[in-house]
Amino acid sequence: MADETIGIVGAGIVGLATAREIALRRPGTRVVVLDKEQDVAVHQTGHNSGVVHAGIYYPPGSLKARLCTRGMGLLREYCADRALPYDECGKLVVAVTGDELPRMEALYAKALENRVPGLRRLTAGEIGEIEPHAAGKAALHSPRTAITDYTWIAREFAKDIADSGGEVRLGFEVTGVTRVPNGVEVTSGADTVRVDRLILCAGLQSDAVARLAEDGAEPRIIPFRGEYMTVRPAKTHMVRGLIYPVPDPRYPFLGVHFTRRVSGDVEVGPNAVLAYAREGYRRTRISPRDLAGIVSWPGTWHMARQHWRTGLKEMYGSLSKSAYMKAARLYVPEIGAADVMRAGAGVRAQALDRDGTLVDDFRIHRVGRVTSVRNAPSPAATSSMAIAEHLVDAVFGDPSRP
Repeated sequence: MADETIGIVGAGIVGLATAREIALRRPGTRVVVLDKEQDVAVHQTGHNSGVVHAGIYYPPGSLKARLCTRGMGLLREYCADRALPYDECGKLVVAVTGDELPRMEALYAKALENRVPGLRRLTAGEIGEIEPHAAGKAALHSPRTAITDYTWIAREFAKDIADSGGEVRLGFEVTGVTRVPNGVEVTSGADTVRVDRLILCAGLQSDAVARLAEDGAEPRIIPFRGEYMTVRPAKTHMVRGLIYPVPDPRYPFLGVHFTRRVSGDVEVGPNAVLAYAREGYRRTRISPRDLAGIVSWPGTWHMARQHWRTGLKEMYGSLSKSAYMKAARLYVPEIGAADVMRAGAGVRAQALDRDGTLVDDFRIHRVGRVTSVRNAPSPAATSSMAIAEHLVDAVFGDPSRP
């Protein structure tokens, strides 16, 4: 349909990439991005570690696996075209105990199925050739894993949208979504925007906004705060790229790791601590409404019964810098609690099913003229341009991409 107006709720990197993709592929379509904040990329996009993932971790054939691989390539090309920072500093996934070696081998097999470029196994002696100050029994080396700045990319996407005649309307907190003949009305207080179709990319608020659009209650977003440490300048040279643990397959979190940023800083983190507010970037931030939503969801209690020991361990690490760094220094022994400073935090929008399952793959629902991204955790930033293609294909019925 020509001359449609498409609304996007959420000015994070996925929402902006989707709006940009619509503008590029469907000339004549007007796009309007709506967000409650006064800037783009305020939440998950602006609080992540800036890693461009190569596709190591994701089940072969899953949306994450397919879209991460394509998204990495698209992002690399976009950054090169716009002279945005993109540094293929590489990643080590390190096994520090013998018990982790079978998990590392399983990860290697999965990564090969996902066609992760350049991936190879390293012996203990070879680890030092890549990261001289790292330690471990064996590792996987992903040379094409990169770092970038997703806030800069999001702002560039917003410029592309404006240049195409679209609009990014900030300060627009969605309070209502109403289906009307041949369209959808989106309200913010007394202000109303009418669109022909609506795509929800609301991140931390994705379930709440989806319910306004009469989508189901499941999955529920449970916020997990991820806290970071910054390595003091005297020891930043000890980390050349990215140093990760072998992840625990029971959880969708990758574990505390060392990350070099495009600024030259080195961060340690994030952990994963249950937050008491969807935007709970500080430990003291509590939202009674958000907390009520967490405790009233049956999945929360199922999750707690299964994983309470891990939850307590994460909370202890949050309170104690020494405890936080105890695990991290297994990978870089020369960096301890005295060598880091507390830094910022992000909040991960973790989708949780009613039975307590931590939703791992991207999850997208469609109800009439409204399409909802209900779960888009890491590697959503890496995959953002490919997620945008996937959404546009789904919404407009275009042929599937490879």
